[in-house]
Amino acid sequence: MRTDLHRHLDTPLPAVRNLGILAHVDAGKTTLTERILYLTGSTHKRGEVHDGTTVTDFDPQERDRGITIFAAAVSCTWDAHRINLIDTPGHVDFSDEVARSLRVLDGAVAVFDAVAGVEPQSEAVWRQADRYGVPRIAFVNKLDRAGADLDTAVESIRERLHPAPLVVQLPIGSESGFTGVVDLPRMRSLVWPEGRDTVEEGPVPEALRDAAEGRRRQLEEAVAELHPGALEEFCAEGTLSARTLTAALRDLTRSGDGVVVLCGSAYRNRGIEPLLDAVVAYLPSPCDVPAVRGTRDGGEQERFADPAAPFAALVFKVNGTATGRLTYLRVYSGTIGKGETVWDSGTGRTERIGRILRVQADRHAPLERAVAGDIVAVVGLKSARAGSTLCAPGAPLVLEPPTVADPVVSVAVEAVGSAEAEQLVSALTRLVEEDPSLVVRTDPETGQLVLSGMGELHLEVAVEKIRLAHGLDVRVGRPRVAYRETVVRGVSGLVHRHVKQDGGAGEFAHVVLDVEPLEDVPGDGDGGGATRFEFRSTVVGGRVPQEYVRALEAGCRDALADGPLGGHPVTGVRVVLTDGATHPKDSSERAFRTAGRFALREALRACAMVLLEPVADVTVTVPDDAVGGVLGDLAARRGQVSGSVARAGVVVISATVPLVELFGYATRLRSRTRGRGVFTARPAGYAPAPSTASTGTAAR
Repeated sequence: MRTDLHRHLDTPLPAVRNLGILAHVDAGKTTLTERILYLTGSTHKRGEVHDGTTVTDFDPQERDRGITIFAAAVSCTWDAHRINLIDTPGHVDFSDEVARSLRVLDGAVAVFDAVAGVEPQSEAVWRQADRYGVPRIAFVNKLDRAGADLDTAVESIRERLHPAPLVVQLPIGSESGFTGVVDLPRMRSLVWPEGRDTVEEGPVPEALRDAAEGRRRQLEEAVAELHPGALEEFCAEGTLSARTLTAALRDLTRSGDGVVVLCGSAYRNRGIEPLLDAVVAYLPSPCDVPAVRGTRDGGEQERFADPAAPFAALVFKVNGTATGRLTYLRVYSGTIGKGETVWDSGTGRTERIGRILRVQADRHAPLERAVAGDIVAVVGLKSARAGSTLCAPGAPLVLEPPTVADPVVSVAVEAVGSAEAEQLVSALTRLVEEDPSLVVRTDPETGQLVLSGMGELHLEVAVEKIRLAHGLDVRVGRPRVAYRETVVRGVSGLVHRHVKQDGGAGEFAHVVLDVEPLEDVPGDGDGGGATRFEFRSTVVGGRVPQEYVRALEAGCRDALADGPLGGHPVTGVRVVLTDGATHPKDSSERAFRTAGRFALREALRACAMVLLEPVADVTVTVPDDAVGGVLGDLAARRGQVSGSVARAGVVVISATVPLVELFGYATRLRSRTRGRGVFTARPAGYAPAPSTASTGTAAR
């Protein structure tokens, strides 16, 4: 087994695996990553999250809080394969960091707690992986815990994630007596003796032989149902060979028709070797995934993972360090060497690559070049942002960037001293460069700097980063949420006539509009916050030329920025142009854009409007003796409880709660449960706010 980074730079493309570790917070992602690095020889000491000694959680805030905040890339070798691995955050506030990582990965390992099964953020990251078409294998972790049950965890995968779980292992022992697994494809036992880091291979224990043969038969039947080649052999032979079973599992994993499920205990170093074998056997290499698609000169173009093709790479992360600006990128095609020039599609300019680095969390190894399939960091790029395409100047291409969710929580930030105001603006600008899910703007009414993000913790981490990295003393205002407004009852036949005559060329536009609500629920399915607007024209006979119709639509979109209830953005609206008139001299695109803006504002004032507030799906886990108080507190916060499940002395409560009511909830929950209660929340779109709800803290 090779361990030195410098010795595997020329690994053949089929022997490369680019994968991420995905999971709910505290499922054991970072511990699993640490064990992989230790087992492959990349580190010589096992890091522990509780000791703050992990490789990937190297940021001071991560070590203080005991959670992963920033996606960290590492590289190791296993069985002559190079594995480029990204440990992603598990907290919902950092889901955009996960999305940016998934955009550039070829595969993933989804980690599940053997007691809790599929948790809210496990489901969220699974859906993100679905969106980017990333093949996955599942690892059921913490099988040594009291209450751990592989079958229950697998059933939750089947019910909540809806893939076909293909379980390839049978545990040997349970809870604290968990010592190993039976490898079903090869019908052998793998045991990790207490106090040793090496696995012992042997025959299936006699006491488990009948159970193992039954599980092997279930696996064969499940695979045969999904894979035509396996079905043919199964019908002819009545069984599947290990070779056929492995090939079928690989095909089903890469197509997404099935997910291979393994189990173990990362903390106790059990199950890591077969997991790495599964990564090599089942997850795709860069040359196994479809060619990346981009646009060039208005047309679509494909780039295959070919080192000889024109260079194309996607930036997925930017990180400012004490020694310079690191730009993380995935190379999709071609080869790039240090000192060469690339074209940045985001800025439309060329830049020079100063250095190329193989990343090992906060450590780096210099490279002479990077080739198709590599995930590396480069130094020297001044303006590249996450989502930018870097390509050969003579072969321009624009790749689809990762999606960025709309922020839902805002705080006002200001420097304590006036002399530090400019430094704060510079620090915020740099922060937004590194994290596109953060937005900074100046409130036009108060002149305050407003920082918006995905949640309280997200903003708390961002502000603390400014304090630590820049030494600035920053004051933070009360969190504010991003309200929206929508139409519940529209108006028909609203006539607006825009006439302006003040010397010289005049302006004239006459329009008749119908305004109505869109049928589906505002914010539904978009995570909340995406402005939904539809415009169409039923005018015939050329009464309003098409270029004026487009200008009118642009004016209507301008009017959506400020609703009549409180100046919040308007969403969920359909506008129909039913009639209009023009003037041969005074009509223009400018006149119709102005008419559209004022006409829709007038129409919205005449419509029945409702205020929308962001809501979150909340999962609260509390001891069974504290359920009553927690339910009462959720009701006081306008929460709607959708269900509860009792298991192993705790109750898991599911509810939908307005985001504004969740500020400070963590402290309140700890107080009510003597520190034993925990909760998670994820954005669930927007819902009508009660008429008495205060909107004074809404982000404008």
